[in-house]
Amino acid sequence: MDAQLPRTALLVRMALPDHVCPWGLRARHLLKSHGYAFEERLLTSREEVEAFKAAHGVKTTPQVWIAGQRIGGHDDLRQWLGLKLNDPKALTYRPVIALFGMAGAIALALSMASMGTPFTLHAAEWFVGLAMCLLAFLKLKDIEGFATGFLGYDLLARAWLPYAYIYAWAEGLAGVLMLSGQLVWLSSAVALFIGSVGAVSVIKAVYIEKRSITCACVGGGSNVPLGFVSLLENVTMITMAFWMLARHGGL
Repeated sequence: MDAQLPRTALLVRMALPDHVCPWGLRARHLLKSHGYAFEERLLTSREEVEAFKAAHGVKTTPQVWIAGQRIGGHDDLRQWLGLKLNDPKALTYRPVIALFGMAGAIALALSMASMGTPFTLHAAEWFVGLAMCLLAFLKLKDIEGFATGFLGYDLLARAWLPYAYIYAWAEGLAGVLMLSGQLVWLSSAVALFIGSVGAVSVIKAVYIEKRSITCACVGGGSNVPLGFVSLLENVTMITMAFWMLARHGGL
């Protein structure tokens, strides 16, 4: 990025009656947030879009010019501004952090609404139950994708394929029962079983075989690395199973 260039720009983006290019809006936001005064030209028909591409020898819109120099599209603009590009294949814990953060917030809110304080034992129980339900939902949303990823490391699923499909439903069932406080023996048994198998599978894949693979815990196609977080999820289920049995009867 040349700091000496005038902070003026031209943005050409597609805004059809049935489609407004989101990358054009992103590019506009980048220019605004970095203090650029810019002219905005809209391409409002397919004919205009194709003519613009042909005239400038480009394959995509938007296109940005700064001080008369063509920078390129949205990603080119980010790079020119010195911003990091998003890598869709990069490993990240963001989905897990978002899920557990939301589960915790809901649990605290429910505790506050029903008991007048967010910090209760029920809130801790609800947190685990909610997290299990949310994790099950993400798995069931793309059960085939989850099963494919799960087969990469789960020992029982590798030996008996149907378990990869049963797992998501079992996790959801255990979570719902934990939230309701009903059939504690069943929810605890399910959580103990799937948590134990999962913990052993993660330990074998990550800590014994030293494999670097992604975890299917938040559904298929995720970029969450298999490792400590995955092990913690399973250990939490095991701990919760014993806790529910001790607190609500059964031990």
